[in-house]
Amino acid sequence: MKEFLANLLLALTWAAMTGDVTEGSLLTGFVLGYVILYFLQDLLGLSLKTLKILPLVGLAAFFLRSLVAASLQVAYDVVTPRHRMRPGVIALPLEAKTDGEITLLAGLITLTPGTLVLDVSPDRRSLYIHVMYLDDPDAVRREIKEGLERRLLEVMR
Repeated sequence: MKEFLANLLLALTWAAMTGDVTEGSLLTGFVLGYVILYFLQDLLGLSLKTLKILPLVGLAAFFLRSLVAASLQVAYDVVTPRHRMRPGVIALPLEAKTDGEITLLAGLITLTPGTLVLDVSPDRRSLYIHVMYLDDPDAVRREIKEGLERRLLEVMR
């Protein structure tokens, strides 16, 4: 509770210093306050270990980069006369165990253009994914496992 109050105080301080007391300014102050408190938590005796800032930023950056690259690839394929699509379905073995981890991973994969999660195996150890550009199935699996899944699990665990 004291962590939240400290963060709220930092958000209000930010709004007062900028002279802009709007929702956007308070939200910005709240996020900046959280980052400050996260790095100073040991010094101040706070516990903000529930959210891992750096892994979350890494996941967001990786996902945005993947999103832009996949969007450009699909858009290029749509506007050019020759299509490079080689669709296929792969099974991706999972390290994610909980329903939340599997759901978030499936959602992030599905949000990326050119990929769609079709199903989860009955034993919850694999995802079945439709991929638009399946030149090398092992490379696609490796990219998802070492990129998206690893970063997501760093944030969730």
